[in-house]
Amino acid sequence: MSYAFPPGGLPDQSTSPEGTAVFTPAYAVLPAVTQRDIVTSHLPGWTGMRMWVLARPLSGFAETFSQYAVELAAGGGSDTPETDEEAQSVIFVACGQITLNIDGARHVLDAGGYAYVPPDTVWTVWNDGDAPGRFHWIRKRYVGAEGVDMPEAFVTCDQAVAPTVMPDCGGVWATTRFVAPDDLRHDMHVNIVTFQPGGRIPFAETHVMEHGLYVLEGTADYLLNKDWVPVSAGDFMWLRAFCPQACYAGGPGRFRYLLYKDVNRHMPLTPTAR
Repeated sequence: MSYAFPPGGLPDQSTSPEGTAVFTPAYAVLPAVTQRDIVTSHLPGWTGMRMWVLARPLSGFAETFSQYAVELAAGGGSDTPETDEEAQSVIFVACGQITLNIDGARHVLDAGGYAYVPPDTVWTVWNDGDAPGRFHWIRKRYVGAEGVDMPEAFVTCDQAVAPTVMPDCGGVWATTRFVAPDDLRHDMHVNIVTFQPGGRIPFAETHVMEHGLYVLEGTADYLLNKDWVPVSAGDFMWLRAFCPQACYAGGPGRFRYLLYKDVNRHMPLTPTAR
């Protein structure tokens, strides 16, 4: 099993640049075709890595999170992957294998592997295998709350968590929740949403949560603000707060995406980081 990841490479000269890539005041779409070698970055303190920056805090747009797609060559990695002691992370492995060491505990993650790393945690990430390891990395500065404990690190996988089926949908819409919605220790959720063919969001969701949606599998038509946009595996959708959204998954296979949202905290009344 594997999940979508930026294709890299470079299209040939006959390819038209026109497509579904768009940046608006309410949302952006970065199709897989835009995620090529020439737009990668590298981080200090790493070896054998490159990454695509899919989202970053952007004033007046989505301000709470960053999202990377990271490729580690065999033997690549870092003993100091996170330089912000206030940042929490979710790691989701798309293909290959990586090894995390979190506070002295070693975890080998294959495709579908999921790890939550709290802020101010000592952790490392390496690719001890012979093939590239590719993973999605979502980062958010943690917002504490009085009387609420800091969440603990945990490691699981997509295959080990039973999806929660949405009510009154005939089983065609489900969410794999790696954290309980009422666990107030967590101020972000990174879930996987799955639609079977014919499944849809039957209203225009309009809410305060910002979103990063990376399509892991399948195709669908996605409503973003007032625009229906065709999306498929490897495409990334980036939504600011209150951007209306809905989905229709026409098939032929299921449609799945990795979803970030900020949750469970007061709204700041001054323009400070959330």
